[in-house]
Amino acid sequence: MTSSTRTRTPPPARSRSRALTAGELAAFGAELDALRARTVADLGKRDADYIRNVVKAVRYIEAAGRALLFIGAVSLAFRPGLMLPLCGIGTLLLGIAKILENMELGHNVMHGQYDWMNDPALNGRTYEWDIVGTSDNWRKTHNFKHHTYTNVRGMDDDIGYGLLRLFPEQRWRPFFLAQPVIAVIFALLFEWGVAIQDLELGKYFAGRKSKKQLREEWQPVARKMRRQLVKDYVIFPLLAGPFFLPVLVGNLIANVIRNLWTYMIIFCGHFTANAETFPKSVTENESRGHWYLRQMRGSSNLKGGRLFHIMSGNLSHQIEHHLFPDIPARRYADMAPVVQDICRRYGQHYNTGRLSVQFGQVVWRILRHAFPSRPPKRTQAALVEQAA
Repeated sequence: MTSSTRTRTPPPARSRSRALTAGELAAFGAELDALRARTVADLGKRDADYIRNVVKAVRYIEAAGRALLFIGAVSLAFRPGLMLPLCGIGTLLLGIAKILENMELGHNVMHGQYDWMNDPALNGRTYEWDIVGTSDNWRKTHNFKHHTYTNVRGMDDDIGYGLLRLFPEQRWRPFFLAQPVIAVIFALLFEWGVAIQDLELGKYFAGRKSKKQLREEWQPVARKMRRQLVKDYVIFPLLAGPFFLPVLVGNLIANVIRNLWTYMIIFCGHFTANAETFPKSVTENESRGHWYLRQMRGSSNLKGGRLFHIMSGNLSHQIEHHLFPDIPARRYADMAPVVQDICRRYGQHYNTGRLSVQFGQVVWRILRHAFPSRPPKRTQAALVEQAA
């Protein structure tokens, strides 16, 4: 490659990023490598204390939420007027605990962000989180497939999750006309979609997966689903005896709260207006700098305060998370200004905005691409061929 050679990840027509020369691309990657090295060298007690405090917060908030749900349910027998406020607060606290466990604890621990602590309870390879999907399947579909092949069409199953058409480069089918409704259902049942993602049911219905193979893959998923259903909808409600119904409903609503929040944060990190997708050819002989560039161009950040970032699992810093998935997420806020400066100096658009703005762009994608649409005239595939 000569110094004038361009990268094979060119921006679409609306992007504000520019193509980089081979020399610029190498320097871009080296600066991000250096930032990663400095951060890793600084990891220590503050990070360990932080994640252990998150573990405590999840336990205490969950315990408080479940206790208020129980007290509110039982209050029907002597103070009926207390049931709704107590159950409402208990449900909200339980939903917050589930969000924290799912995003700031489970997701980040499973990325191996705290493996350096050598704490068995925080081991990324063995941690099991509190949703119906198995951690092993998540480590495969998310940690490996998504983070390796971020936004590469045909390789990253997270592009629409097999249900939604969110980019004009995706082939349109009449099925997508229903996606505004499907998107709402998917949001409400997000943990269930995550649970079955690795089963690749489309392959089974297309005859490319045997019934025996599907049955074998289904067994661990079924066990995890059964465990979660029994915990949230049998054991805890039965503790309230004849007043089980408010507890059952509270658990259901708490799970829905967690599903809606995680769906919104995840979709805002990947499917905003300037997020890009790429053809498979970009992965051929992909350099470290090129991989960084693809991660950055396929991601979007969200602006907010410290509490907002914690409640999002710091996935509000989705750009930094895609660049450094195994760095403790609490460090992304400090890394973000450095990444933003690097992007500015190399002419790369740093995609960030308020939650309302970013989610509005996601909703527009869902609505617009439910209908037929053509890829841009200067498609990414054509530009790749020109740059090769």
